[in-house]
Amino acid sequence: MKVLYTGSFDPITVGHMDIINRIAKKFDEIIVTVFNNCEKDYWFTIEERCKMVREATSHLNNVKVDFTGGLVADYCKKNNINIIVRGLRAVSDYEYELAISSINKHLDNDLETIFLVASSEYSFLSSSMIKDVAEHGGNFEDLVPKNVSQEIYKKLGRK
Repeated sequence: MKVLYTGSFDPITVGHMDIINRIAKKFDEIIVTVFNNCEKDYWFTIEERCKMVREATSHLNNVKVDFTGGLVADYCKKNNINIIVRGLRAVSDYEYELAISSINKHLDNDLETIFLVASSEYSFLSSSMIKDVAEHGGNFEDLVPKNVSQEIYKKLGRK
């Protein structure tokens, strides 16, 4: 069975990787799709984000990385995907994710969303938080895959 795991991954974190590693054990094929949201201001280009995700997931044979800027429901239909996996860190995520799930279901009644609760050690983690810590010189290296920390340092002109 093929599933979609989406995000902007700006940058991908160990929390994202935890979800990817967990679903890679449960499903035959995982498409990790880097989405562009026109309302967000990204640190990394979509190509850079895809490269970081590919490198971080290279140990998983059943994970493919792709990108798009359109609707998730359209992407799923085009790629014959009926299940979307979304991670939940806290109750506050649930309301947002429920709304997204509902609009996707409205657009394609065959689409189902599975919510996977973040492991407790990553429940506080977000890409925005990583960028904030990095910009202020804090230690973030254990919160992102190794390849990503190197890219963040390059972006900030450090190390």
